[in-house]
Amino acid sequence: MPFRFCRANFFPPKKKSFFLYTQKANSYPPPPRNFAENAVKTGISDISEVPSASPNFKTELAAQLAELVPEAVADGKIDAEKIAELLREKLGDDVERGNERFGLFWPGKKRALRAAQAPTTATLKPDFAKSKDWDTTRNVFVEGDNLEVLKVLQRHYHAKVKLIYIDPPYNTGKDFVYPDNYREGLETYLEWTRQVNEEGKKVSTNSETEGRYHSNWLNMMYPRLKLARNLLTDDGVIFISIDDNEVDNLRKLCNEIFGEGNFIAELIWEGANKNDARQIGIVHEYVLAYARNRSVLPREWGLRKEGIEPVLAEIERLKNKHGENYDTASEELAGWFRAMKSTPSFGLRRFRYIDSRGAYKEDDPTAPGGRRFVLRNPNNDAEIPLRPNRGWGFDQDEFNRLLREGRISFITDTSVMVRRYLHETDEITPPSVFYQPARSASERLGKIIGTGIFDFPKDEAIIGKFIEMACPASESESIVLDFFAGSATTAHAVMQLNAEDGGNRRFIMVQLPEPTPADSKARKAGFATIADISRKRIELAGEKIKADAGLMAQNLDTGFRAYKLADTNFSKWRVRSDITPNQLEQYLLDLRDSAADDASADDLLNEILLKLGFSLSERIEQTDIAGLDVRKAGEESGRPRVLAFVNEHAKPTLEQLRALVDAQPARLVVLEDAFHGDDELKTNLAQYAKSQGVELWTA
Repeated sequence: MPFRFCRANFFPPKKKSFFLYTQKANSYPPPPRNFAENAVKTGISDISEVPSASPNFKTELAAQLAELVPEAVADGKIDAEKIAELLREKLGDDVERGNERFGLFWPGKKRALRAAQAPTTATLKPDFAKSKDWDTTRNVFVEGDNLEVLKVLQRHYHAKVKLIYIDPPYNTGKDFVYPDNYREGLETYLEWTRQVNEEGKKVSTNSETEGRYHSNWLNMMYPRLKLARNLLTDDGVIFISIDDNEVDNLRKLCNEIFGEGNFIAELIWEGANKNDARQIGIVHEYVLAYARNRSVLPREWGLRKEGIEPVLAEIERLKNKHGENYDTASEELAGWFRAMKSTPSFGLRRFRYIDSRGAYKEDDPTAPGGRRFVLRNPNNDAEIPLRPNRGWGFDQDEFNRLLREGRISFITDTSVMVRRYLHETDEITPPSVFYQPARSASERLGKIIGTGIFDFPKDEAIIGKFIEMACPASESESIVLDFFAGSATTAHAVMQLNAEDGGNRRFIMVQLPEPTPADSKARKAGFATIADISRKRIELAGEKIKADAGLMAQNLDTGFRAYKLADTNFSKWRVRSDITPNQLEQYLLDLRDSAADDASADDLLNEILLKLGFSLSERIEQTDIAGLDVRKAGEESGRPRVLAFVNEHAKPTLEQLRALVDAQPARLVVLEDAFHGDDELKTNLAQYAKSQGVELWTA
């Protein structure tokens, strides 16, 4: 009997059990509520199979359209013309009827979109040796091609990332550090990293004379930004560093992907003058900021005033030293400010008076366009005059409250000042121009990992400001993602900011293992790849931040779980659509094992958890139940979220498997080959799991 192929994901049977899952040809599955539900039912009812690939966006979009517009489904296929007809009927003139429209178009755009939509079977392999604080950290570092990694992240991190910062390779006419046929995905990456053969490094030459100079760069960026948008929370934000070569095209590209209405700002990052200047010395780059949904962002963002931490620390010291002797404390504070003349703290010198509430300045209570009413001195009923074109910055009730709180000072009978406290005005509205000398970032990085190891690192202080703007410390465990990690400046910024404001932000870094040049200082220092530099910078920067902060940062998370992009540990469906029945039969016979022979229990478990939609920082515990070596992941309402038996070489007894069910996990996962072809054992387990309210999954 011939096999019928369908448009939905099709997973082959394992040789040892031959449980087939079939769907009606050309039918679409209902849209899943979340990616973890996109599972496959096996031939035995009540057993689900762990998905073998990342979400198929084309299938899910088709399913959503079929659910929303069922009349647009004809003979199992989506009728695009019918959808257009329905839209014109409902929306009228709001629908574009012609072929001419405004937008950004370039050669290869459709292929780049398909690259984003194509699912991947890749997994992330834990690298315990290159990790730091594996058991306790919530941070993640992934070594691999970011296009594939972004697909792997879709299941758990969809709509969970609060901020993305990327500094992608600029289009300077040099080679991209990405495989020339990057659209082929995982297989190309494995070749490039010599996991398959010895072809070596391939890059895409992108000279200005090639003709597709801009197109090549856009083809690299387009699928990555499409996938990145999926990961942002509804109030998430992306910041993208770029220079003059592509800023115009990148803005049009982001308008298409994120929506023009979600554009926030085109920021200027001012640094040092470049030596390659022609007519004009370029002293700046750009940072494009876009929101996933700008309408839900806070009306205002805030940044702490520069230099405020030393001032607050000195105020606290003086209050402890002098108690209620505020005049003496104020005199010492004024002297301290004079000594800090060459620092950013000097800019806050107006806050040189101290009282029981803290440091304050005497401020003019009037403002242009303020409220105009008669204000009287309550001590002598004298009217306090207003200057022309000015008004009070408060109403009468607020004035009375400030007076009761001792925050109103009468300079004369007819002139008044109001006390503004530093801790109440410690934020400013972020400017559109940020300045930081380019050399300072290189110098600080050099002190951490050695001079000349990494050229032109981004500045962690500026990136820290972006994070502070979009991820305030008051928000619990915001996730910050950088999938062009470079020297891991973003990870450094997250840790530094957490140390300064007590935040609990987490980071995910993704970096291609780009080889360092053979004669470079980095290679001579033992760094074989850029990813090696990234990990070392996180490790050493974290140690320095903890040492500088002292006791205040003892609980600061400066660790990371290291992973490597790798091929799936499970057998995959890799056949052509024109395969003959005999060839298909032989292929199925070749699928002898569900797991790779060299895969460890941790490798298998990690892939299973990833494809079930668990995070990369999930707490995992090894335990023994009825003589079986099993893994527990997560806990909810006192029961394990997942209990997994991932040893395909040892066949458990029914009594042992029933003991796993009796542990009451939300999900029990058993490798398909652990049953060793015993269908009766599998059926009995499925029935018992169902009776105990436990989901049974196979992989």
